[in-house]
Amino acid sequence: MMLWGEGQPDRVRITLPKGERPEFDIIQCDQGDGWAEAGVIKDAGDDPDVTHGARIFARVSASDGGVRFRAGEGVGVVTMAGLPIAPGEPAINPVPRRMLTETVEEMAARLGMPADIEITISVPGGAKLAQKTWNPRLGIKGGISILGTTGIVRPFSCAAWIASIHRGVDVARANGMTHVAGCTGSTSERVVQGLYGLPDQAMLDMGDFAGGLLKYLARNPVARLTIGGGIGKMTKLAQGARDLHSGRSQVDFAGLAEALGDVELSYMNTALQAYDKAGKKLSDWVAKTALEKVREMLPEGVMADTVVIDRAGNILARAGA
Repeated sequence: MMLWGEGQPDRVRITLPKGERPEFDIIQCDQGDGWAEAGVIKDAGDDPDVTHGARIFARVSASDGGVRFRAGEGVGVVTMAGLPIAPGEPAINPVPRRMLTETVEEMAARLGMPADIEITISVPGGAKLAQKTWNPRLGIKGGISILGTTGIVRPFSCAAWIASIHRGVDVARANGMTHVAGCTGSTSERVVQGLYGLPDQAMLDMGDFAGGLLKYLARNPVARLTIGGGIGKMTKLAQGARDLHSGRSQVDFAGLAEALGDVELSYMNTALQAYDKAGKKLSDWVAKTALEKVREMLPEGVMADTVVIDRAGNILARAGA
């Protein structure tokens, strides 16, 4: 609007991929000879998103032909294969690219202008924010990604995390990783990575989403998978849980007592307490049974193993190694 003479709006309406038409406040406008720039503030609502409150700017100018994209300050560039954007391109995902392109083409048709526009997306401070995301591990350098498949935040949804797990698998496969690892947290990840000498690209940020990782690997297998985690989450995995979050699955202590033939375990309150009571007999059972559950979800021929650790990072048991 600014570049093509329609003034500086205070608000703009955007058509999202599923047809919703929200309005956004413009926080800042600027323009010069042959270019114009406007910005909004990212509102992630209640979602635990590191980009909540970030300022996001789009600058437009004439291109040599068609709609082109550039990474400005704080927006990353793809450097590895396996992502939906080719190496060397700005980390602006296909859906946002389509939305931007359609907007340019729609306005160009309405105003009788050529749809030859270069769009530079910038996020001040984005390089620092990116260190709190999966981008460095996925080979996205210099800043955050411009993501979005719906344009709508689902508060505390699992979808974004699971999507990132999928991209991690894609990057690992595209870069020839034959052994990958999914871990429940930073301590287990450090232990497993050190145990096998795996590169960063082989480490998949599984978190609580064991099912999300295993289902995707079932369709996109690698030669070998290690699953590592603390005694609590690994016990839940051994008992059949696929979502290991404390609010969505719990340890079945009566089941533990029956499996290990120790009635006192039914009176425990935590898996760590149960381990203090039963010791290696419990951790060995957890590693072995969790491995059985993992193998049930993987195709024939995929090697798998499990690593169970304590809070200090000591290995309590392994199976399948």
